Amino acid sequence: MRTDYELFNNTESQQYEFHVENCTPRIEYIQTDNDIYLTRTEVPFGLGGKGIGSWLVEKTLRNLQKEGRRVVPLCPFITVYINKHPEWKQLVLKDVSAN
Repeated sequence: MRTDYELFNNTESQQYEFHVENCTPRIEYIQTDNDIYLTRTEVPFGLGGKGIGSWLVEKTLRNLQKEGRRVVPLCPFITVYINKHPEWKQLVLKDVSAN
């Protein structure tokens, strides 16, 4: 699995994205002062099953950690990812469960 895709924060569209084979896998978000609500993950059909969605979540969480943001995972894919990788639970807003 290729893991060196560059993560872009498309602030105009409010999404983190990769540019892959003329496609744009993305995580849509809503941002407040310190918190970011991750609302939807989308990987185009032709790219599914290649681990791109998981790598997109990983890079997005790393970026948010560097920025000191708290995460509210509203997207089921991201919630499952965080539950499988508990080291990321520290980013989840304390009064919101990632279960």
